[in-house]
This record gives sequence, structure tokens and C-alpha cells, in this order.
Amino acid sequence: MNLFHKIFSIFLAMNAMAFSVSAQMWKAIEPENLPVKRLENAMAEANGKLYLLGGRDIKTVDEYDPKKNTWVSLSKTPLEMSHFQAVSFKDEIYVVGAFTGGYPHETPIPNIYIFNPIKNEWRKGPEIPENRRRGAAGAFVLNDKIYVICGIQDGHWDGQVAWFDEFDPATNTWKQLPDAPRKRDHIQVAVVDNKLYVAGGRLSTARINQVLNTTIAEVDVYDFKTGKWETLDPSNNIPTKRAGNTTVALGHKVLFIGGESDAHEVGHNEVEAFNTHTRKWEKYPSLLQGRHGTQAVTMHKKVYIAAGSGNRGGGPELNTLEVLEE
Repeated sequence: MNLFHKIFSIFLAMNAMAFSVSAQMWKAIEPENLPVKRLENAMAEANGKLYLLGGRDIKTVDEYDPKKNTWVSLSKTPLEMSHFQAVSFKDEIYVVGAFTGGYPHETPIPNIYIFNPIKNEWRKGPEIPENRRRGAAGAFVLNDKIYVICGIQDGHWDGQVAWFDEFDPATNTWKQLPDAPRKRDHIQVAVVDNKLYVAGGRLSTARINQVLNTTIAEVDVYDFKTGKWETLDPSNNIPTKRAGNTTVALGHKVLFIGGESDAHEVGHNEVEAFNTHTRKWEKYPSLLQGRHGTQAVTMHKKVYIAAGSGNRGGGPELNTLEVLEE
């Protein structure tokens, strides 16, 4: 192969790679009706439907049916629930690592709460150990166990933690795992190939008026096979520092979506993916609406995001829905 053909082959490969990313785009979904506006909420999937739940104040659970393209309002939360990453477990939705109350001294909710979408009922679950309670933490399910990582004990005021906990719903027991390499709050996390990826977040310290400017660059990874943490090389720091972002796994990539920081008033619209195979960052299409304080969900190889705050801080509340698809 001569030099020209080599260069042409590289050109084609680069364009194919660019096309594979640019072929994806966010699309606004315009359902017949809209859910309640909310921020600092979560969203989860169960039985092929999406559920918006929680946020500032007490609000209904809103159910989205992608087949009918409609929202339906269900029962209200039993108390105010904010700043959490909801998890789906056996067709129910678990709330763990959440706050209740107002800024800046939100307090950790002492129990797990569970929503059954079929029955449209909430129930109070097991108590969280008193010395492990926090909010604004990441949460996920792996091998029928629920995990909670990092967070902060006293709202936005102080008390960031690097704690890592495992909850077994079958036995209602808690187990402490090795702390993460660094404390951080206002995070969401995802797992790919038995590795947990923790990126984004900050060290909220309203006690000294240091909140939006305390975002974290480093990426920490926990390997469930070895039981050890590693911090990625500084060249793999998250490209856009932000907190209040949402995180989802999409194939072998981890997408970090939206967020807030002191960089600008409007919510971040950046979507950046860490490719776990190449261990490199990739730029994805930006959100149509920058937002933070909500949760994206992957369903049928698509990424859905709704609600949240359009600007950094506490508003405006959103109720729009968009989807990333091929």
C-alpha cells in the first residue's frame, strides 16, 4: 500500500469514527401531556416505563409510557426526597442516599424507601445505619445488591464522605467496602464490566461559601474482581468539570451528562463518554437543554433525560424530555 492509500485509509477511518458519534443526536419528545416540573429529582425504569420521582417539595411520581407517549401522575412521595440516584431492583424503585429538607442543611433520609409501580404504592424499607447516612450520593445495583458511594452528611453545608456501602435486600444487611480515593458529593455513577466509574461531583461547603467552585477532575475506578480502587492518569480527568451531572452506562461506554459549575449560569449541556475499551474520552452530542439535578436512564439502547434545573442552583424547574438515539 503506497503512502496515498495509507493516508486515505486513515482519513476514512477518522470520518467513520466521527460519523458514528455524529449519527447520534438528542431529540425532543413532545408527549400529549407533561409531567410535574421538578429538580434535584431522580428517574428510573421499571417494566418498560420511566418514572420521575422526588425533587424539592413533595411531588407525585410521574410515569412515562414510551409506547403511548404519555405521562400519568401517580401517588405522591411519603416525604420530600431530593439529591439521589434512584435504582431499579426487581421491578421496583429504591431510594437510598437521599436528602429531605431545605438548603443548606438538608438531612439524610434514615430509611430506604421503595416504590412499587404496579401497585402505585410506597413502603418504608430498612433503616440505613446511622453512621453511614448521607445524601447526594451515587447508587447502583450489581448482582442483586445495592451499592451507595460517596455523598455528604449535612446538605450543602459540610461533611463530605468517601464511603462505599453494600446493601443486600435479601438479608437486609449492610457491609462497608473500601472508601473511594477521594470524597465527593452531588454525583451519579455507573458500572461497566464489573468496574465502577466515579467522576464529576464536588466538595460542597456552604459553611465557607465554597460550593459551585469545588468541582473535582479526577476519575476513580473500583474493580469488583480485585476489590481495589485506582485513580486514572491525569490525562483521563473528566474533560468538563461539573457536579449534579447524571451518569449512565451505554454499551462499553460511561456517559456523563449535564451538570452545574461556576463556569456559567446555565446548566451544562455537555455529554462526554469514557470509552472503557480504549480508556479515552469521547465527545457526544450536547443536550438540547442544559440541565442538572436529574437522572438519565438507558432503555432499549436509548438514553432518556427529563426534568432538572435549567440553570445552576435552584431553578428554573424543567419538565421537558429528550432522548439520545441513533
